[in-house]
Amino acid sequence: MDPAFIKECADPTLKPAIVEQFVSAVGSGDPLAVTVKSGGRLILIPKPKTPDEAMGIVRQYVGQAVVRVGVTQLPAGVGVKDSSEIASDLVEPCENLRKGSAMFAKILRIVRKWYGNPTSAEVFPQIFDDAVYAWNTGQFEGQGVFQGEDPGGRSSRGGQQGEGRGGRACRARAGSK
Repeated sequence: MDPAFIKECADPTLKPAIVEQFVSAVGSGDPLAVTVKSGGRLILIPKPKTPDEAMGIVRQYVGQAVVRVGVTQLPAGVGVKDSSEIASDLVEPCENLRKGSAMFAKILRIVRKWYGNPTSAEVFPQIFDDAVYAWNTGQFEGQGVFQGEDPGGRSSRGGQQGEGRGGRACRARAGSK
């Protein structure tokens, strides 16, 4: 992932290495990627060729299935009452990364709070893995993370929290691309 893209578009509370690791773990290289799951099963849909086609698919399935979209596979439709409320910028790469990384930062804070807000870099890999799991399932310890309350607090940019596996693994991966 391009460091300039991360710097310009990602949530500033996350270290770039964490953003890269997050996108690598859950995302797609295709900004028009739309994934639809219902009842735990993947629904096969035609690959959208334009942003309008992608948003048409999103609007078709939101409310009936779990719809993920874009480079971060951001859940579409979280907190909306009607599919017409869904912003078409979900398939714009920068906006998708901005919204997705901000949501992931909130999930990291939820998970970190559950762990007692540790500052040790050694704990970060488990927190990150649990946050990725929560991103994928929408739940952490019985709490809905996408609409759950943001505990706020210290971001993963401060201290040594972003180091450990997240920092080293992403730097190694960035060099291999």
